[in-house]
Amino acid sequence: MTDRPDRGVLQRNRPVDPERLRRAAEELRLAVIDVIDRAGLGHYSSTFSAAEILTVLYRHTLRLAPANPGWPDRDRFLLGKGHIAVGLWPLLAELGYFPADWLESFGKKGARLQDHPDMHSAPGIDFSSGSLGHNLSVGIGMAIAARLQTRDHRIFVLLGDGELHEGQVWEAAMSAPHFGLGNLVAIVDANGSCASGATSSIMNIEPVAGRFEAFGWRTAEIDGHDIPAILGALDGLPDPSEARPTCIVARTQKGKGVSFMESAPRKWHVGFLGTADRARAIAEIEERL
Repeated sequence: MTDRPDRGVLQRNRPVDPERLRRAAEELRLAVIDVIDRAGLGHYSSTFSAAEILTVLYRHTLRLAPANPGWPDRDRFLLGKGHIAVGLWPLLAELGYFPADWLESFGKKGARLQDHPDMHSAPGIDFSSGSLGHNLSVGIGMAIAARLQTRDHRIFVLLGDGELHEGQVWEAAMSAPHFGLGNLVAIVDANGSCASGATSSIMNIEPVAGRFEAFGWRTAEIDGHDIPAILGALDGLPDPSEARPTCIVARTQKGKGVSFMESAPRKWHVGFLGTADRARAIAEIEERL
C-alpha cells in the first residue's frame, strides 16, 4: 500500500467475536435512541434494520484510518439511505473520528452531525447523501478512480430497497459490470418497507438479487440480522482486482429489535419516542444484552 498514514490503520477483516458483534449492534440501537432523544426527532426503524450491517462493516470489514480520514488507501463507505446517518455517528465517534460529545448536539442548528451525512462537516464521511438514488453512481466513479490510480481499496454502498425505485440506481447497476468494477460492493438493506408503504407494492423490485445478477453482478442473499451470515458474505468478497462487482441483498426487518416498531414500521420511519415508549424500547433491547 502507498501513502500510509502517520498513525494506526484498522486493517480489513479484523478479528472479532460474533457474539460481541451481536451485542454491539444492540448497543448501537440504544445509542441511536439516546442521540435522537436529545435531538427531538429522528429515524428509528430504518436505522434499526441496518444495525447489524453497520456494526460488522465498521468493527470488522472496512480498512480505515480514523486519525487520517482522507488516507487514500482507506475503504470507502457511501450511505445511499442517508437518513440513517444517526446510526453511523456513534460508530464513528467510538472509532475516534471525532469527540463523543459531538453526539450531544446532533440535529441542532449549526451542529457538525445532522440527520443526513455531510462530507464537509463530519470526518469519516466519504460522500454527502440525502436525496436517494445517487450514491451507487458516485461509488462507480470512485471505483473507476481506484482502478486508474492502481489502488486496492473497496467501495461499499449501502442502499435502501425503497431507493431501488430510482432509475439512476439501475443505470449504475448496468454500468458497474461493464467497467469491470470488482472493487465495488452494493449492500441492499431489503427491509420491505419505505416511507410510503410496502416497497414492492409501491413499485415491485423483486427479485432484487436476480435483477442485479442479470446485469452481470456477483450476488448473495442473506439474513441481514444474522451476524455469522453477514461476516460470511463480507469475508467472502473476491479480490478488488476482480471484474464482477458484488451485490449483497440483506433481508431485514424495519424497526428490528423493538417489537412495536417492527409491527408499525412506517409509523416509526421518522418520529420521537415519548417517555413511556422510550422506556419500553430500552427495556426490550437491554433484555437481550
